[in-house]
Amino acid sequence: MHQVEEIEIPQGSFGTTRWLPVHRFGEPSAGPKIYVQAALHADETPAMLVAHHLLHRLVEADDAGQIAGEIVVVPFANPLGLSQRMLNMHIGRGDLAGGGNFNRNFPDVSSAAIASLKGLLGKDARENDRLVRTALRESTRALRGYLELDALRATLLGLAIDANIVLDLHCHFEGVTYLYCNDAGWPAAAALSAQAQSVATLLSTGGAGGSFDEACDLPWVRIKEAYPDVPLAHGCIAVTMEYRGQADVSDDLAAFDADAIIRFLQRSGAITGDPGEIPDALCDATPVDAVDHVRAFTPGIIVHKVALGESVVEGQIVAEIVSPEAPLSTPRTILRSRTDGVVFGRLFSRIARPGTAFLSIAGQDPAKVKDGLGDPYP
Repeated sequence: MHQVEEIEIPQGSFGTTRWLPVHRFGEPSAGPKIYVQAALHADETPAMLVAHHLLHRLVEADDAGQIAGEIVVVPFANPLGLSQRMLNMHIGRGDLAGGGNFNRNFPDVSSAAIASLKGLLGKDARENDRLVRTALRESTRALRGYLELDALRATLLGLAIDANIVLDLHCHFEGVTYLYCNDAGWPAAAALSAQAQSVATLLSTGGAGGSFDEACDLPWVRIKEAYPDVPLAHGCIAVTMEYRGQADVSDDLAAFDADAIIRFLQRSGAITGDPGEIPDALCDATPVDAVDHVRAFTPGIIVHKVALGESVVEGQIVAEIVSPEAPLSTPRTILRSRTDGVVFGRLFSRIARPGTAFLSIAGQDPAKVKDGLGDPYP
C-alpha cells in the first residue's frame, strides 16, 4: 500500500514552513526495510530525478502486489538547501546559515544504543537483530534539535536508522557514476555496484565527518565491537550513490538508474520479480583513502588534460595551470597523477585557487596519496 506523509520541520523563522515528503510502500516487518533519499546536497538535481523515476516504478510494483518488504523514499531530503539562492544561483551543498556541509555532522547514536542494549543480547542472532533495531530507533527518537538543520538531520536519521539497506542519492559537480560504501557493507553491495555500472566504488572505514551513510552504518560496527561475543550480523548496507554531474539531468539516465535500484531491491527480497542477470562490473572496489584529490597550489586557469572516466597512470599529466597575465612563452604549471586509477569527478570551476582539490582519481594504494590535507569537499 502506497502512503504519502508530510513531516514538518520545526520553524527556523516565523512566517516559514518546511516539510519533507515521505513515500511508504509495503508493511513494516513484512521483509527487509529499504530507505532511499535524494539530494541531501540540495543542488544535486540528477538524484531527485532518479527518485522521481523510482517512485513511478514502485507505484507500479505496489499495484501489482510485488512489494515484499518495507520501502521508504524521500524524493527531496533537504528543503532548507532547496531554498538557498544567491544571484539566481542555487547553492545547496552547504548551509548558508552557518551549519556547514549538509552531509556532515549527523548524530552518532552508537553510545546510546550500546548502553540501552546492556544485558539484553543473547544467543539468538535474529532476536539480537530485532533488539538492535529497536535500540537504534529509540536512541534516534531521543535526539533533540533546536536548530532547523539539527531537526532535519534527526528526522532523516530517524526515518533510516533501522533500515536493512540505505541508499543516499547524490551527484558530483562533474562526474561519472560512482559509489561510496562502508567496509562492513561490502561485498553485500557488490551487486549494486555492478547493476548501477559504477565506474569507481570507494570503500571507507568511517571518518567522513558524520556523513549520513556513516550515521546509519557505523552503529552496527560499534555495537558489534562492544558486544563481540554475541551472534549479530552487520544489519545495514549503507551506500552513497553518485549519479554523474549536476548538469547530467536526463530522463534516459534517470530511468536507467531507477531500473538498477529496482533490480537490486529484487535481489534483496524487498520486491518480487526477476531482476535478470547481473551485468559485468566496470570496476573493483578500492579504498576511499587511495583517492588522489589533485590540488592546485598556484592561481590560474585550469586546463584539463584527461577526460572523466579515463584511466590514468602514475606520473601522467592530468591538468595544467595557466596564468592569464603571463607571456605565451611562460611555462605552465604541470599537475600529474600520483597514482594509477580512474578519473571520476571534478569541479565546475576552471579557475584554480591554491589548495583547491579540483580533480579526483580513484587509486588503489593509500600510501601514494598521504598528504594530510583533510576533507577535500568540506
